[in-house]
Amino acid sequence: MDRIETMRAFVTVVNAGSFTRAADRLEMSPQLVSKYVSQLEQHLGVRLLNRTTRKIHMTEAGVSYHQRAQQVLNDIDDMESQVGDLQSQAQGLLRISAPVSFAIRHMAPFLSEFQKAHPGVGIDLQLNDRKVDVVEEGFDIVLRIGHLKSSSLIAKRIAPVRLVMCASPAYLKQHGTPQRPEDLSGHRYLRYSYMELDARQPVHRWLQSNSQNNNSNMISNNGDVLVEAAIAGAGIVLQPTFISGSAIKEGKLQVILPEYEPEPMGLYAVYAHRQLLASKVRSFIDFIQDFYGDPPYWD
Repeated sequence: MDRIETMRAFVTVVNAGSFTRAADRLEMSPQLVSKYVSQLEQHLGVRLLNRTTRKIHMTEAGVSYHQRAQQVLNDIDDMESQVGDLQSQAQGLLRISAPVSFAIRHMAPFLSEFQKAHPGVGIDLQLNDRKVDVVEEGFDIVLRIGHLKSSSLIAKRIAPVRLVMCASPAYLKQHGTPQRPEDLSGHRYLRYSYMELDARQPVHRWLQSNSQNNNSNMISNNGDVLVEAAIAGAGIVLQPTFISGSAIKEGKLQVILPEYEPEPMGLYAVYAHRQLLASKVRSFIDFIQDFYGDPPYWD
């Protein structure tokens, strides 16, 4: 029994969520993956997974073993990368999670240039605006936007992210252009459901109050939808300039209350804390660090 292979099979099953998806990632049959996991359980003398026809669930022992096994495999991969001095020849599959609108609008050119510079690196890009777990979900890199809190993860700031409040000229002509945050009362707000509000900022205080007291608002978990609705005259929207910037430049949206613009957020590359960083991750961080600029090109 190859303990590393059985360990890798178990970790991949947990990260992928099923034996079938794990088999695809490992390029082997589901039956062989299942055999490896069973051999590992027999060797350890404990059940790691409870299997049903639809789902797998880790036992308490499985949770503990998964965390340690993931780190062991990471360390092995990092060691091999360091020994092989693959900094200039990064290789392997890089699993990335990124926000939906940002990735659709701004990541394709970056990824294309990155793979030209590092042809040995494959890309598995998953788009999701929720806060994913870097380690538990098996990602190498997670791009996040916001004000990040301290954690055991490493976060590299890539670019500032400005939030601007805007509406279509037609909407403002009909409903009036607010000059102060208090003037926002009575306006329709197009709310992003993942928006983190800071009560210390006047505009955010109004948004918090408006969200609780106004049932006529529009809510969506996608910023592009809200910006398009604002262009159509549906109300006022607070969105990053990487989404709204082009519409503002074209005159489809008009910025309001610029003097009350919230404190900029940041675009961060987040990855697990490791003493030895895999060359594919290091190459990605180095490449994206200066790609978008400060200020970024969309501003």
